Amino acid sequence: MTTHQETHTINTLGRGTYNITREIEKVIHNSQIKTGLCNVFIKHTSASLIISENADPDVRHDLECFMERIAPDGDSRYLHQDEGPDDMPAHIRTVLTQTALTIPVVNGNAGLGVWQGVYCWEHRTHPHQRNLIITVTGD
Repeated sequence: MTTHQETHTINTLGRGTYNITREIEKVIHNSQIKTGLCNVFIKHTSASLIISENADPDVRHDLECFMERIAPDGDSRYLHQDEGPDDMPAHIRTVLTQTALTIPVVNGNAGLGVWQGVYCWEHRTHPHQRNLIITVTGD
């Protein structure tokens, strides 16, 4: 059993999804592991990770519209607004999604479906640097 780990920084431009599939595939390639698991972890409470449709950007737009309805910015019921009206909604959105993903490694590649991509979902409205830990384990 072999383990390979890398850290990566994603620079976001504000709220939205950022395709990180290529970065993950590079780490898997660098690991030289042919069969195993790749764990991706984001070290933040206001950004998350998703596997989503990679061909039609309308899917990710519609996900954002959905989140706007269930976690609106500036809701007066939120007590935590230390960093502005998007602060608590960003935390809610992260809790409802994921901070870690596990992807199978098959023949040295990410075992994703044809229409799947891995995305960092920035929930804050301003640019941020997001830190990922990508760990590949296997043979």
